[in-house]
Amino acid sequence: MTTTQLIEQIHKKRSFLCIGLDVDLNKIPKHLLAEDDPIFAFNKAIIDATHQLCVAYKPNTAFYEAYGLNGWKALEKTINYLNTNFPEIYTIGDAKRGDIGNTSTMYAKAFFEDLGFDSVTVAPYMGKDSVEPFLAFKNKHTILLALTSNKGAFDFQTEIMEGKELYKQVLETSKTWTNSQNLMYVVGATKTEYLGDIRKIIPDSFILVPGVGAQGGNLQDVCKYGMNDQVGLLINSSRGIIYASQDRDFAKASAEKASELQRQMQEILSQ
Repeated sequence: MTTTQLIEQIHKKRSFLCIGLDVDLNKIPKHLLAEDDPIFAFNKAIIDATHQLCVAYKPNTAFYEAYGLNGWKALEKTINYLNTNFPEIYTIGDAKRGDIGNTSTMYAKAFFEDLGFDSVTVAPYMGKDSVEPFLAFKNKHTILLALTSNKGAFDFQTEIMEGKELYKQVLETSKTWTNSQNLMYVVGATKTEYLGDIRKIIPDSFILVPGVGAQGGNLQDVCKYGMNDQVGLLINSSRGIIYASQDRDFAKASAEKASELQRQMQEILSQ
């Protein structure tokens, strides 16, 4: 999916919501455990209930890798279901990959060609040759970790090096890479005080913002400092939506939570 198509969907749905499909078998409704594939059964129900309220889904691959081959099969079925039935939905493989060139090329092929994701999250700290193999894929996006929402982000990302925070150097350097127009960036919702400076460096890029909801991020603050004239934001909520209920009404409860966020987004877009 191109950036233009993503923007069209945002305006059509009046939403820039991304729903994280981070499936923990200890948290899903117990009756689903009797299914042949409880992970996919859970995802399908969530997708069917919420797809009109969001523009993107983001499975974190760790929650699938943890269940071995069955987990990978569930991930593949989930993405195939989305791509077949809801091709207008933007898909993000939250894998946080990044390795030397040949390895990155294989990671990129796995997520873009084999699984068919629209984008994948990538760690930047091995530099240019670890990211450019992802950027080489046409109409695919590489979502670079810029400033994350966890406490450990302050260990390195905000450290001053030669008079400038490391995350700013990462942002500025990434703009020089081949096909950098295919870059998006991750900035945690708990780091809103940094968004103004970040927008000065990447005014036109999309920013994926996890951490709204269960992690305490504030939607209004994120939009105030992070939105650009093309919206330029994907706001992710995972646990706050998908685990709204552990009863048989879980999909309906998830849709209600997603609808709350979508209504707030619609109001922001109308201003």
